[in-house]
Amino acid sequence: MSKDDSLSALEREIEQTREQLATTIDQLLYRAHPKTIVSREVSSIKAHFVDAETGAPRTDNILKVVGGVVGVVALFVVIRKVVN
Repeated sequence: MSKDDSLSALEREIEQTREQLATTIDQLLYRAHPKTIVSREVSSIKAHFVDAETGAPRTDNILKVVGGVVGVVALFVVIRKVVN
């Protein structure tokens, strides 16, 4: 292998590495973009409350959340009555 061949190979390798880094940076910028984060979190929350296959609501998870909210409201009401 001549010196020119090894230099050409090295230049190609450097260029490939630059392209890979540019792609990685673009992916990181996309994943860190606030709209992407919000979209990902909304999808996660929807998946918790809606079955992805059928589109039907998951009543068990919905009832758990509603029960927790009702419990917290009841706790505040009781605390308010005790304090007054």
